[in-house]
Amino acid sequence: MVVVGQGYVGLSVACAAAEAGFTVAGIDVDEERIQALRRGELVVPGVNAATFQSALSTGRISFENDFDPVASGDVILICVPTPVRDQAPDLSYIEAAAKETASRMVPGPLVILESTTYPGTTDELVRPLLETSGLQVGRDFLLAYSPERIDPGNDAFTFRSVPRIVGGLTPESAGVAALFYAQIVDSVVTVSSSRAAELAKLLENTFRQVNIALVNEMAVLCHELDLDIWEVIDAAASKPFGFMPFHPGPGVGGHCIPLDPTYLAWLVRRDVGYQFRMVEQAQDINAQMPAWVGARIGDALNEAGKTVKGSNVLVLGVAYKPDVADVRESPALRVMTQLRRRGARVSFHDPYVNSVEVNGQIVKSVQLSQRVLADADCVALLTPHSSYDLEWIAHHGRLVFDGRNAYGDRPSKNIVRL
Repeated sequence: MVVVGQGYVGLSVACAAAEAGFTVAGIDVDEERIQALRRGELVVPGVNAATFQSALSTGRISFENDFDPVASGDVILICVPTPVRDQAPDLSYIEAAAKETASRMVPGPLVILESTTYPGTTDELVRPLLETSGLQVGRDFLLAYSPERIDPGNDAFTFRSVPRIVGGLTPESAGVAALFYAQIVDSVVTVSSSRAAELAKLLENTFRQVNIALVNEMAVLCHELDLDIWEVIDAAASKPFGFMPFHPGPGVGGHCIPLDPTYLAWLVRRDVGYQFRMVEQAQDINAQMPAWVGARIGDALNEAGKTVKGSNVLVLGVAYKPDVADVRESPALRVMTQLRRRGARVSFHDPYVNSVEVNGQIVKSVQLSQRVLADADCVALLTPHSSYDLEWIAHHGRLVFDGRNAYGDRPSKNIVRL
């Protein structure tokens, strides 16, 4: 089998397939990435290190920077990025991968698109591109869509344990795709079409975006009303039905939640002719959170007799979520930008990230030490990695702003909660 794209999605499924007994060729146009993977170096954030090493040990996975393996692939997965540019989907990576695949494809394979996209992409974009090969869907090859559902850093839900959604362009496409995924995951959910599978993925992350926006706005309200948002959430969560707790923070980040709802909002504007107001409002609320958190840190400094301008602020955790190295769309970076614009001297530590770009400048991670903590006018805990010793940080930090409720409700005069 062939997996086009060796980002966290493609490499994860390639490793899972190799462990399950498939011979896998992982393709990527990034030569440096391919060379590193060949050397056994895991240079892709979000991929489980143990799974990667296990896949390598099977001897059934190889890495290539050309599309030649497509000609011999009986299963071909397309797992390439789908970024957002100017508030519209950029499907150029899918287009390029489909064209390269078409130029080498022979009769017989199952082709599956895994990249997150809007409903209709598999049928209206990928299918015509693949059929430029002279082959026809349903007669010469099968075509399906199955969205990735990986949660990097989450050990409770592994690649195998998360059910797979599959939608095919023909019943046979759906059936064979379901048989394939049944070899690498425990459960497969087959839907009526590729469009239904594409929309299901967008619904999942739009649901999260909207609910995070709700609780973020509730956090702002609770601050104005002098109420504890965490107490309010815990109280509401005691209801055994009809409520699912979400938690506020400095914003949303990563590869899915900030971007996927944009596909849905764009599709509604294009095909239905009106705004998806709930989604767009949720995006606006979450986009404003880094500035609000920056202002809250400023308020905490003011209460301690300091001004933001000239203060030393040490940010702990710049990845978009705990225990990963991924900084894509990380709200912590936008908080740092806000603080630097207001004149703060901002540094950071992250056990997974060596350097980041803030205001066009490269900032390197500092070594976390007692002296670094003591020298900071404020320690802003924005991404609470599990390796952080919270008690040690609170003991040596003069002022700790807890942006994720890592400390809970434990009493401490020098801890300020969001």
